Amino acid sequence: MMKSTMRQTTVTICALFAGCSLLGFPDTSRVAGFAAPRSQLVKAGAATIEVTIEGRGPAVVFVPSYGRGAEDFADLAKRVVSAGFRAVLPQPRGIGQSTGPLQGLTLHDWAADVASVIEATGGEPATVIGHAFGNRVARMVAADHPRMVKQLILLAAGGAVPPPPAIMEALDRVFDERLSRPEHLAAVKTVFFGRGHDSAVWEHGWHPAAYRAQRAAADATPSAAWWGAGSAPILVLQASEDAIAAPGNAERLHSDYPSRVTVTPIPRSGHAMLPEQPDLIASAVIGYLKRQN
Repeated sequence: MMKSTMRQTTVTICALFAGCSLLGFPDTSRVAGFAAPRSQLVKAGAATIEVTIEGRGPAVVFVPSYGRGAEDFADLAKRVVSAGFRAVLPQPRGIGQSTGPLQGLTLHDWAADVASVIEATGGEPATVIGHAFGNRVARMVAADHPRMVKQLILLAAGGAVPPPPAIMEALDRVFDERLSRPEHLAAVKTVFFGRGHDSAVWEHGWHPAAYRAQRAAADATPSAAWWGAGSAPILVLQASEDAIAAPGNAERLHSDYPSRVTVTPIPRSGHAMLPEQPDLIASAVIGYLKRQN
């Protein structure tokens, strides 16, 4: 699935929610300037992608981490909508109502899913926010489908500095359904959370089949294909205690592309970031969106 799938994109509107969306958005249908949250199914080649959309204004597309769903962005998306933007939250294939082959994929395929969503939900260049694995997908979208991307905002942006082997082993354990609850939360804490943060907020929401497909796709795609993200402007939000995407990754990206990469540190946070420092992240994201728009 490459750029040719863009021409095959069709949309099926599944439901219009009068109360709240699948991701927990409040009912804004009676508030001036807001559109009621809605869900669509977008056909993207062999995949069908479930998308939740909220708000009006320039599109902001959210791509989550390894084996995680769009729900991780619910709080940030609500804040982005309140700031005057339209939140577009596709579920990765293998999660929710998103379906499609999970074998033999590369990052080009995951990027084609997102590009199809952008085209089907408005078609104008969008800001793409990618977290962890989603950061790689976001950069791949910008490289493969540059007309669909206005700019990128990357959280937990790794890819250049390899994590310690013990951390990657712990990441695999996060998706091991045989673990006891304490063992699972300990693995989540090791990989995703900085000091002083409770990993129990991410006890649930893990999707092993999607994770395995995403890991295989990342391994099958040379980093040179996505590292530079085409020519898109990039804001990197760098967690100070990220065990997987260490600060050296952001430093490398800025060094490679100083004219279009901005790095903003996020203190006291690990790889999860979103539940650890929601206010700091929202402030940085919305400030960047407003300056760029």
